[in-house]
Amino acid sequence: MKFNYHIRLVNYVLFILFISQFLNVRAQDSLWTTVDNGLFIGNFTPAIKSITGDSEITIIKIDPHLYTFKLLCSGERQHANLTVKEWCEKYHLIGAVNAGMFQTDYRSNVGYMKNYTYFNNTKINSKYLSVAAFDPVDDSLLPFIIFDIDEENINEIINNYQVVIQNLRLIKSPAENRWTQQNKKWSEVALGQDKLGNVLFIFLRAPYSMHDFNKILISLPIHVNNAQHLEGGPEASLYFSFNNTEIIRMGSYETNFTEHDDNHDYWPVPNVIGLVRKESDK
Repeated sequence: MKFNYHIRLVNYVLFILFISQFLNVRAQDSLWTTVDNGLFIGNFTPAIKSITGDSEITIIKIDPHLYTFKLLCSGERQHANLTVKEWCEKYHLIGAVNAGMFQTDYRSNVGYMKNYTYFNNTKINSKYLSVAAFDPVDDSLLPFIIFDIDEENINEIINNYQVVIQNLRLIKSPAENRWTQQNKKWSEVALGQDKLGNVLFIFLRAPYSMHDFNKILISLPIHVNNAQHLEGGPEASLYFSFNNTEIIRMGSYETNFTEHDDNHDYWPVPNVIGLVRKESDK
């Protein structure tokens, strides 16, 4: 079956990439601050500056073999929407980001979304070509992967993974910018994966067009492979607190909505992707 062949091929490619990059690990590590085994933080300032703010990009790099990801939804949990910090405090997460843009009911993701037997949105969005999947039904499959569903069958992904999140694609594998230039700019939180399979929580408060944002990510020495849009503007959120390291990031600017850099509060969101250490997973 094409799906399983692709997964096993990805495993082989990741092994080859690991061997080929082994001698360059120390140079790469200098870009990152180690929080714990398999968990790193990097701050990058692009050469192209934004119209406002410091233009700094914060990235949390996570080894999915050592950390567990959780999809938490207010609809499933049956309580009000929470800020990412409140989600972390309530459910003992070490970090969280938006899980995607939501509809006017303030609950449902714009793309397909399932969490085991809970279905946040059963409708597949034909325009959303990026799917993040984790918690596979078969241990031979990768623990976390971002798919391009113009290359893979989304129904096979749904059958093979317990958690599936469909969002707007930013970067197609292997590191292809899929956005044309536009005038709209916004703060951005994105979910990415590098060429070794590490998961990337990516946050940028300063507004950029998504064409420029993608171009910057691809140019950074982070080896991004693909990425999907999670949220923009003041609702874009990232929170992290672990091993005496706290990161508080919220967006502000969005063209035709909040064209300023004045927001300094988290906005409540209905769905988040949370992070926990595997040994503390319950």
